[in-house]
Amino acid sequence: MYATTGFPTIARDIITVLARIALGVIFIAHGWQKFNEWTVSGTTQSFAQMGVPLPDIAAPFATFVELIGGALLILGALTPLVGILLAANLIGALVIVHLVPVPFVDQGGWELVAALAAGALLLAAMGPGRFSVDRFLFKGKKGAKSKAQKVDAPKASGGEFTPAN
Repeated sequence: MYATTGFPTIARDIITVLARIALGVIFIAHGWQKFNEWTVSGTTQSFAQMGVPLPDIAAPFATFVELIGGALLILGALTPLVGILLAANLIGALVIVHLVPVPFVDQGGWELVAALAAGALLLAAMGPGRFSVDRFLFKGKKGAKSKAQKVDAPKASGGEFTPAN
C-alpha cells in the first residue's frame, strides 16, 4: 500500500476502523429494513415494481449482502470480497433505480447510493487496516503480507512512492 498522506500509520488504521464501522452500520440498517420491516418477500415485490431484473434473486441478494456484509465490514473480515459485493449491489441500484437528474436521496436520487458504493470500493481496494479480522485470517498465508508494508518518502526528482522491501 502506498502512503499518500501525512497521517501516521496508527491514525490511518484508526480512521479505517471508524470508516468500516460507519459504513457497516449503514449497510446493516438497510439490510435489516429489507429483512425485518419490509420482509424479503415485500422487498422482492418492491423490486419487481421498480423494474429490477430478477427480483426473486436481487431482493434476497441485496438484503443479505447488506445485512451480513455490513457486519463483516465492521469486523474487517473478507473485506475485499465484501466491498466488491456491496459495491456491485449499489451500482445495480444506482443504474436501475437511482439514476435520476437530481442527486438528493429524498427525491429518489443517487447521492447516498454513490457514496456508499465509493466507500465499499475504497475498502475493497485499500483493505481493512491492521485492526481487522482479515489481518489475523490471512497473516502468513501464501501471497499475504505478514508485515505492514512500509513506504519510502517521495523522491525529489519524480515524487513517486516506492515500497520498501
